[in-house]
Amino acid sequence: MDLVKVEEIVGGLDHPEGVAYGRDGNLYATGELGQVYRISLAEKTSVQIGSSGGFGLGLALDADNNAYVCDLGAPGVVKVTPSGETSLYSQGTADEPLNVPNYPVFDAKGNLYVSHSGGWGEKNGRIYLIRPGGKAEVWLHGASDFTNGMALSPDGRYLYVVESALPGISRVLIKKDSTAGDVELMVMMPDTVPDGLAFDEKGDLYISCYVPDRIYRFTTDGKLEILFDDPIRRTLNAPTNLAFAGPKLDRLAIASLCGWSLAWVDVGVKGYPVHYPKL
Repeated sequence: MDLVKVEEIVGGLDHPEGVAYGRDGNLYATGELGQVYRISLAEKTSVQIGSSGGFGLGLALDADNNAYVCDLGAPGVVKVTPSGETSLYSQGTADEPLNVPNYPVFDAKGNLYVSHSGGWGEKNGRIYLIRPGGKAEVWLHGASDFTNGMALSPDGRYLYVVESALPGISRVLIKKDSTAGDVELMVMMPDTVPDGLAFDEKGDLYISCYVPDRIYRFTTDGKLEILFDDPIRRTLNAPTNLAFAGPKLDRLAIASLCGWSLAWVDVGVKGYPVHYPKL
């Protein structure tokens, strides 16, 4: 894909890693010092609505546009309201605290899956399941090779997980009782550091890479293709999280941790809607 089609939405952000699209039609992003930004797509402007207090990584939104931020400084998941009020949502469990929170994903029931990356190359990552209200349990010790970005499959049967140090993408079966099933390796990605995930309505999976500056598409027939590449970092700069955005969900928004802006691009297909639970 021609990189010229990748458009900057807004600049002036502090090394954004997280990006999410809200029910209010705005994008939300995190900053290196805990900033939580709200971005108007119509005006292409940003405002800081609050702070998670430390180092903001991935975020998810509920039906009222409250942001649930994985904050490395808390450490844990911090809830930030649209008016900027903050509260600690979860720090994991007493036996296994959430020391390296990375990315959160809501399911239709309001459960929040949260990745814990662990140490690079130590294979001690894990995934938590946080019930509505903040009670946490360790859901999975597998998919553990620096557990990173995640996305629910469109049919809700699987949680797709980035293992950045593997490097590759795995998926975990979600059993009917909400416990974790088997872990299945979907694709290896040698010579990359994958980071973020997003599904389109056809079931194709979009994968951002922290290294190199690249976005892949993993198709339903198992083909891994380069969607676009930016070797000179003209628009992308260590791309991290992804989110389909816009009134028609027809633009793929991209956060770049080593840059100061959000970008988006028309990939020719609509995204699959994420869940916005009423909590």
